[in-house]
Amino acid sequence: MVPDDAPGLIPDLATLHARGAAQQPTYPDPAAVQAAVQKLRGMPPLVFAGECDDLKTKLAAVSRGEAFLLQGGDCAETFDGVTADNVRNKLRVLLQMAVVLTYAASVPVVKLGRLAGQYAKPRSSDTETRGDVTLPAYRGDAVNGFAFTPESRVPDPQRLVDVYNSSAATLNLVRAFVTGGYADLRQVHAWNTSFVKSSGVGARYEQVADEIERALTFMKAIGADPEEFHRVDFHSSHEALVLEYEHAMTRIDSRTQAPYDVSAHFLWIGERTRQLDGAHVELLSRVQNPIGVKLGPTTTADDAIALAERLDPHREAGRLTFITRMGAGKIRDLLPPLVEKVRAAGVEVAWVCDPMHGNTFEASSGYKTRRFDDVIDEVQGFFDVHHGLGTWPGGIHVELTGDDVTECVGGGEALAEADLGNRYESVCDPRLNRVQSLELAFLVADMLRRRDETPVDAR
Repeated sequence: MVPDDAPGLIPDLATLHARGAAQQPTYPDPAAVQAAVQKLRGMPPLVFAGECDDLKTKLAAVSRGEAFLLQGGDCAETFDGVTADNVRNKLRVLLQMAVVLTYAASVPVVKLGRLAGQYAKPRSSDTETRGDVTLPAYRGDAVNGFAFTPESRVPDPQRLVDVYNSSAATLNLVRAFVTGGYADLRQVHAWNTSFVKSSGVGARYEQVADEIERALTFMKAIGADPEEFHRVDFHSSHEALVLEYEHAMTRIDSRTQAPYDVSAHFLWIGERTRQLDGAHVELLSRVQNPIGVKLGPTTTADDAIALAERLDPHREAGRLTFITRMGAGKIRDLLPPLVEKVRAAGVEVAWVCDPMHGNTFEASSGYKTRRFDDVIDEVQGFFDVHHGLGTWPGGIHVELTGDDVTECVGGGEALAEADLGNRYESVCDPRLNRVQSLELAFLVADMLRRRDETPVDAR
């Protein structure tokens, strides 16, 4: 455990907050905050340092152009969503997407869930107004409740302990699924439920599953049955937002005596909290996990290079991932100078595309939504830029669910704005449903395959 006053390793919470920490809840009871933090400090790790190092090695392959990162999951997890069915459905769609990308594009896929910790969300306003009532904004189940009542919206530090318990339950389920037979490649047909099978993209997936099944049958016949066919490596990630939680979950690794944030394998710093002298950059600069930074349309190359100097001064392979979120209409103009100057500065990172956050708008019905075509266009622009520069488009970071929700318009099902109210379940941002997610995987696989057909020499 890292004590609150561990000199030279991790700054104490008071020092971090003195940096003007952005997007933090205002707790009414400091004593309750201290009690929750002390409780968390005594809890076992959710992940282990060696697992974080293993992911770092895999992300190093992504940065070298030898693998592709698939990162996906809920916009904001909820405590009510920690059920076996819900966790299995999210895992299932990620496994399907990974199979499509691996088989259709012939590239190893690093699987990283946006789960088991994604309970806090930054907000553009501290308050929310409905009619003539104004209350604190909902900042995720880690902070307060979604119900629009004064009691629900009061930030409660006990929820941080609930985050730990919910994350532990989710990780237990994920580990059981990926090691207990569910992730076996022979399950590729079983992963395809009826509503996907009845769609065009589901039929395309079944063709891939048939080809995989024939290949597996052949390999078994010749005596080849590698362990990798029966399980997958799957890691967890979330935005490191609430400082009390991340600080309390930072521990000293017994092997190396170095600090790791053991709340997840991979943490990222958001667009709203990436201030170079801010608390979040300071905290994550001290831990040994692989980390990411979201880069929006206002990011300059100097910003990115300075962040790399703070977060990865020793240029450690796999340490740093830049997750760009520019918007479909801006990525082709804004991304090239960013990538070129970062590369010229000798900074090696994994470049990943978040095609969701730059493409959100409010439908006429009042629902926050995204157009599937915009999501695809941003990914295509991301690929186009990297192809033109001779650099590797390292992955995608997507908000998605394994359920048949109606939150993003378009896609093969041609969801219209009028359909949004049918099953809009997100408590924050709109997610791709399972059919849209699988369609995205096929389209990205095509982009990867086309890139291989017309290679550009890396400069």
